[in-house]
Amino acid sequence: MNRTTFFHDLLTSIGDRGRSFLTPGRGLAKNVGNMEELCRQLLSSRGEASGVAIAHEMHSAFAIASENEKLEFFRLLARDFGPDPGRVLAAAKAFAIDQSPQTQAQLASETEPPRHELLRRLNLAPGGTSSLVEMRRQLIGHLGAEPALSVVDADFVHLLSSWFNRGFLVLRPIDWTTPAHILEKIIDYEAVHEIHGWDELRRRLEPPDRCCAAFFHPSLADEPLIFVQLALTGEMPGSIQSLLDEHREIVDASRATTAVFYSISNCQDGLRGISFGNFLIKQVVEDLKRDLSSLKTFVTLSPVPGFARWITQCDNAGEGAAKLLADTSWTDSAKSEHARQVLLPLMAEYLLEIKNSEGKPLDPVARFHLGNGARLERVNWLGDRSNKGFAQSAGITVNYLYDLRHIESNHEAYVKENRVAAARVVRVLLRQGAAEQ
Repeated sequence: MNRTTFFHDLLTSIGDRGRSFLTPGRGLAKNVGNMEELCRQLLSSRGEASGVAIAHEMHSAFAIASENEKLEFFRLLARDFGPDPGRVLAAAKAFAIDQSPQTQAQLASETEPPRHELLRRLNLAPGGTSSLVEMRRQLIGHLGAEPALSVVDADFVHLLSSWFNRGFLVLRPIDWTTPAHILEKIIDYEAVHEIHGWDELRRRLEPPDRCCAAFFHPSLADEPLIFVQLALTGEMPGSIQSLLDEHREIVDASRATTAVFYSISNCQDGLRGISFGNFLIKQVVEDLKRDLSSLKTFVTLSPVPGFARWITQCDNAGEGAAKLLADTSWTDSAKSEHARQVLLPLMAEYLLEIKNSEGKPLDPVARFHLGNGARLERVNWLGDRSNKGFAQSAGITVNYLYDLRHIESNHEAYVKENRVAAARVVRVLLRQGAAEQ
């Protein structure tokens, strides 16, 4: 018997029985629009069965609430379910006077917002984890206009990070024999290089030199959290076109020397900011090393999603660069070499020197791979000729090298000193750009 299904059925049974303990006549219809009452009853509930039943009602009420009602609910969580400032201050003063384990525990208890316990109890309902992930997805949509909701989002992140830590994740291979309802989600969730239908998906999954793997969570059994697509090759590629060419020569997997991570896609918007990718890459690398001894090189073929935006907003990039991005008719003309000489040094500058407020690279993909301990290995001219590739980065792609001998030292230098590990060929591009200014 599937243990996840058994556990779900058990909670459903508990919830059904728990409804008998609720106030007679209190049906769901009377609770719609009154989610505050449900939350307060859930926090005050002492019975496990009745608590599961109330949590189930709360999720049902939220699911059919209007957008305005949901926003008001999030505002309520921010306003009324935070820690009591007076009690926190009193506990802090007591701890300052007597730093004993008892006063420390009391301070920790008072600073934890009631929202934490509310979310933990909501998670007990059948399908509660999935519902909370969806709830956070909708919360994220309001953060730009409602900065006060950031405290609620921080609580979601805190708890979801615990519930979705590496110990709970299951790595599963995705291939052409995987059930169709999961394959459909791979098509839908692909975020880097769009999959145009089942034939293209088959070309990415079925050949022996192509791999795909995804992380799953027991509470979302048929919902991938993140997946990675790989190609097994004889060299480090610079072009996604050649990698995905349907007429390419298939490589004998047992003789491949290079594993190429060419697409990593997060699937659940409600889990944004909760990192799985670093665990996924490391686990896949370990599995590939075990199964294919010929593999020596682990590298990405990555997009640079922030480059074009930086060019358009950067005064130092020059008017010529912005014009090259706006009109890419130079791609297959004699002007291509001029564009290359202008844009490649700017790309090196963007990846090596342009930082965010925390001193990390501005580009999100660069932050991800460099934070994992990879090295910026090569910048590829016209490595992605798709419309999306030109719109994001003038068609330029990047290779990040996962050198297993230096991953830890690269990671430490990046975290402690914001140092970007980069190959000499990339730094030469940067010097060329500086010499031309």
